[in-house]
Amino acid sequence: MKLTKFEHACLVLEKEGTTLVIDPGNYSHDFIMPSHVDGIVITHEHPDHLDQALIGKILAANPKAAIIAHESITGQFSDHPTIPAHVGETHTVGAFTLQFFGGTHASISSSMQVPPNLGVLVDSHLYYPGDSFAIPEGVQVVELAIPVSAPWLKISETIDFLNAVKPHLAFPTHDAILSNEGKALVDKLIGSTAHSLGAVYKRLDGSSVDL
Repeated sequence: MKLTKFEHACLVLEKEGTTLVIDPGNYSHDFIMPSHVDGIVITHEHPDHLDQALIGKILAANPKAAIIAHESITGQFSDHPTIPAHVGETHTVGAFTLQFFGGTHASISSSMQVPPNLGVLVDSHLYYPGDSFAIPEGVQVVELAIPVSAPWLKISETIDFLNAVKPHLAFPTHDAILSNEGKALVDKLIGSTAHSLGAVYKRLDGSSVDL
C-alpha cells in the first residue's frame, strides 16, 4: 500500500490498482488529484474533512467513485455510488478492506453539537480515527494517523491515545492550525512518547511512504 499524506487530514491510499481518498478537506491546499479514484472515505462532515467543492471536482473526474461515510453524509450524494458505513461494519472497496470504529466526534464544548465520526481501519493495520480518540479494540494497529492539534484536543490526550494504541509507526494529522514552531513542539513531545514505546514517529507532510 502506498500512502500519500496531504496537509491537515487528507490521505491518499493506492494498492493493486485501487485508489482511495480519505477526508479531502478545505485545509488540504496541497492536494493533488490522483489519476483515478475508486472511493472517497469521509470520517465526518466538518469542512476541514469534507470540502464540497473539492469532492465535487474529484467526482466530476471520477463519476463511478463511491462515497464511503456515515449515512448523514452519503445521503448528500444521491447522484453517486455510496456505501453507508456504521460502527462495527467491514466494507470492501477494490483491493482495500475498511473497518469502522467509534461513532462519536470528540467534544469541542458542552454548548456545541458535533456530528457522527467514524474511525477507519484500512487492511487491518492502518488506523485513522478522524476527529476522535476512539480505540479499535482487539486490533494491533501497525500505522497510526494521530491527530495532534484541534479545538477539541489537548496534547495530553494525544499522548494518552498513542500510549493506548501502541502502533509501530505514528504520523501526525490534523495540524493545519499550527505554526511551524507549534509543529516542532508537537513533534518533540509526541516523538518522545513514541520512542519510549519503541515506535517510529515520522512527519509525512506532502510525502509518500510504502506501508
